[in-house]
Amino acid sequence: MNFLALFRALPGSVSQGLIWGIMALGVYITYKILDFADLTVDGSLATGGAVAVMLILGGFPAWIALIAATIAGVAAGLVTALLHTLLGIPGILASILTQIALYSINMRIMGKSNQAVSVDLYDLVVSLRYIPATIITVIIFLVIIIAVAYWFFGTEIGYTIRSTGCNPNMARAQGINTNAAKILGLAISNGLVAFAGGLYAQYQGNADVNMGRGAIVIGLAAVIIGEVLGEACFKKHLNFVARLTFTVLGAIIYYIVIAFVLWLGLSAQDLKLFSAIVVAIFLAVPYLRAQSKTSFKKSAKNGGSK
Repeated sequence: MNFLALFRALPGSVSQGLIWGIMALGVYITYKILDFADLTVDGSLATGGAVAVMLILGGFPAWIALIAATIAGVAAGLVTALLHTLLGIPGILASILTQIALYSINMRIMGKSNQAVSVDLYDLVVSLRYIPATIITVIIFLVIIIAVAYWFFGTEIGYTIRSTGCNPNMARAQGINTNAAKILGLAISNGLVAFAGGLYAQYQGNADVNMGRGAIVIGLAAVIIGEVLGEACFKKHLNFVARLTFTVLGAIIYYIVIAFVLWLGLSAQDLKLFSAIVVAIFLAVPYLRAQSKTSFKKSAKNGGSK
């Protein structure tokens, strides 16, 4: 095994993890703040990439393409939200319906399953060929996103989204329009996901109709890994900014682990299985930790009563 090859792969893993960290922040909003099982992200990530690449190929600046990709993601989130709130379709089913529909929409946008965009012909925001510049650029985006999220979720509107995810019945009793909160939360979440998709398409030099497949697994892995590590480091003192930051760190760690596994010789076709195992392990950690604490308390009480 060549340790130098692993070391050389680390910057690429970090840059990829940072981009997917933006997507993970979108997943964090629905999964942790809104408590909504949203599978739209598998489609909206590809939508963001498709819109960005096609606009760049059409002669638009890359930054305008990213704005348009974000708007497309917001629209995808709105569709899921309206299916759920107006038509009464359960959240997970509404997101699956949108995800399926986005496959055909993405094909329509690109005209075929894959469209390439070259950094030699277009002035892209990020690129695999310029990893140090990509890392700096994405970190700047992340700092802005986390700062805006911290401000927004501290406003009255942000608190309505948080209270809706925490206890929708109590939120309604306080006069909060929980449907409006869900619509806004899903729109913001998928907007971030599509923005990440636009960046990722530029980074890898192409948009593919299947580029978002399994995105929800990666997003959940980043959220869970970040949460476990954050709570291990800060315990009860983990604030909102730290949670968002650790979510991004979770995405970076995920891709470093993937690079390490590939370096060990695991077949690329087994990566999805490995990803599912990693997510399952980190999902189980909080539960097993709580169970062990409960068992210890019970044992202490039983011992004290003798």
